[in-house]
Amino acid sequence: MDLTTRLARLGEAAAALVENGQIVGLGTGSTASAMIEALGERVASGLRISGVVTSSQTEALATRAGIPLMPIDEIDTIDIGIDGADEIDPSLDLIKGRGGALLYEKIVAERCRRYVVISVDDKLVGQLGMRLPLPIEIVRYGWKHTADQIIGLGLSPALRLRDDGSPVVTDGGHYLLDCAPHPIANAAALSIAIKQLTGVVDHGIFCGIATDTLVIDLEGAITHRSR
Repeated sequence: MDLTTRLARLGEAAAALVENGQIVGLGTGSTASAMIEALGERVASGLRISGVVTSSQTEALATRAGIPLMPIDEIDTIDIGIDGADEIDPSLDLIKGRGGALLYEKIVAERCRRYVVISVDDKLVGQLGMRLPLPIEIVRYGWKHTADQIIGLGLSPALRLRDDGSPVVTDGGHYLLDCAPHPIANAAALSIAIKQLTGVVDHGIFCGIATDTLVIDLEGAITHRSR
């Protein structure tokens, strides 16, 4: 089964978890986009929900899909959040942020009663840090000094650049450092150590946040796991 078909099937399965009247956290990225499109179809058929977005990209997509949106500061909690991930370990801890929205994604995720991570099966890893770089969002002022502090933790950061060579700037106005893949022995400890550095806004390690995963394999079979 090709990737587009798998994502569409996964998006439909995730959208089916949403119940009438819920506030829904809407993730960012290709996997989350498939879910948003499927959710938009349910809204068109009469489902009543409100969405909370994690990026300007998601806002535009949800608006086109006809999903009513509300600002995160107008709510206390989110009933269910649905988003993708770059890596998922056996404990359902995650690395996220390749789409550049990790800060807003984490703000939303931490306010969800239920946080469902959807992905294709190649995102499953035995240990975090094995597959893709770890993104870290940092303030622009003094970014090289912040990068030096991150190197001091044993990581190898590189500034994320656009095709024209200019730095990528997040929706929050920050830079992104991508740390080369490296096995993370203790994700919780590294999470704390990175966050304590001056200049760091947040990072792509999501520990203890996901409550569920929906993972689709090459044949289109979906496996549901709960923490």
